[in-house]
Amino acid sequence: MAFASGWASGLNAYATVFVLGLLGRFTDASQVPAGFERIDVLVIMGVLALLELVADKIPYLDSTWDAISTVIRPIAGGVIGALIAGQTGSTTAIVTSSTVGFLTALLSHLSKSGIRLAINTSPEPVSNVTASLANDASLVGILTLAVAHPVPAAIIVAVILVVGLVLCLLLLAQIRRGLRALRRPRHATDEL
Repeated sequence: MAFASGWASGLNAYATVFVLGLLGRFTDASQVPAGFERIDVLVIMGVLALLELVADKIPYLDSTWDAISTVIRPIAGGVIGALIAGQTGSTTAIVTSSTVGFLTALLSHLSKSGIRLAINTSPEPVSNVTASLANDASLVGILTLAVAHPVPAAIIVAVILVVGLVLCLLLLAQIRRGLRALRRPRHATDEL
């Protein structure tokens, strides 16, 4: 569960807490931390997830948002992992789950950010929106599966993570081009 939620946190930490909170509130998912099910947490995470959902659909704004989230997403993955393991009370389980959540979120975030930066070099916006929607759907699907069947979810996440990292390596030239475009100052004349 920590591995799958860490991976999801690397895509969108706010949506991860929101979806887990909804699953905990409306299903019999005992492994979801009770704090995620609170109304105030659900409202705040829902608003932040919606904000990220919109920002993620706009080329280059998504990459700027990803750059800012480089600190947030891995930490969130670690905290979520610790909270999930905290249900058992074992210090070793908490530290292990926190580390797994942090590292998985970091790798997932780097993979997502790199692939999206490469996609941003494409002149048409459809691929960016399609990739974003695929991330959104996979986040909800994996978390739902993880609550019901954590081991199959972890296996799927491992495959997705490896494929994503390999894709980043294959797309390295486009990622570099995307970084250059992101760093280049935009002038009003560029937009015309």
